[in-house]
Amino acid sequence: VGGHSGFPVTYKRILRLFRWIGMKNFIKTQVQSCLTCQQAKPERVQYPGLLSPLPVPPKAWDTVSMDFISGLPSSYQYNCILVVIDKFSKYGHFMGLTHPFNAQKVAEIFLDNVYKLHGMPRLIICDRDPIFTSAFWKFLISNTGAELNMSTACHPETDGQTERVNQQIECFLRCFISAHPTKWSKWLSLCEFWYNNNWHSALNKSPFEIIHGQTPRYFGISESDTIAPVDIQFWLDSRQLVIDSVRQHLLRVQQRMKHQADKKRTEREFAVNDMVFLKLQSYVQSLVVRRANHKLSFKFFGPYRIVEK
Repeated sequence: VGGHSGFPVTYKRILRLFRWIGMKNFIKTQVQSCLTCQQAKPERVQYPGLLSPLPVPPKAWDTVSMDFISGLPSSYQYNCILVVIDKFSKYGHFMGLTHPFNAQKVAEIFLDNVYKLHGMPRLIICDRDPIFTSAFWKFLISNTGAELNMSTACHPETDGQTERVNQQIECFLRCFISAHPTKWSKWLSLCEFWYNNNWHSALNKSPFEIIHGQTPRYFGISESDTIAPVDIQFWLDSRQLVIDSVRQHLLRVQQRMKHQADKKRTEREFAVNDMVFLKLQSYVQSLVVRRANHKLSFKFFGPYRIVEK
């Protein structure tokens, strides 16, 4: 009869039949602690938790993010793209892959295309793809002195930078080879050049300028053959000024992003041993509990105790 209604409705219904001292607080406590209500009802509050951006790296290629673009048509033996982005300069490398592949193959491509140019990063940000959670990949990373920072399950915002670049790559390829989709791998090098020479709002420069200190030459555009001599110390000082400027730009953009995101969020802190409910994506729910019907199943699962933070 109560129908697991909220506090005002439940209080008014009981008030028609009964009265006692402390009745209102008692009913409010019972409604708020109802296990069924907490699992079945949607959460009508702003997104919990304030935004906690990853720290700005101290230099280029100190921190990189990695991801895959899959679901592509076969193109000269390739059907997948490995995307590696430097978090400081936003410089990227796009490499074709053939699926299925294993962790060893990904490691070889990373060493042949990224490590040989920039060395080993200190921190690698990635999702929980089986490649990155494999024992081989973890062993390789630990032996190179690097560190893995994996995104929380069902929380792709952790690696939002690479997800955004993935969209740009797909859009570029779609614009040029939508009529011949099996030729996308032939355009991947040009796509990388295009991306790295795009002006970036967070940098106020292009990634190419940040890494190389100059803009590249283009096909069909001639330049003067006379190159003015450059004082080495002046060049080094200018490079340091660029690095400091980029850090300030990134910090400013990060603060602005956090300010905007926190407008739609609420601060919520949990401690070890707190009991919490889990809100899971539909494709993950089947791993936690068997459901007779998706539409009428609980929205939250638990409660579970926090064992580590």
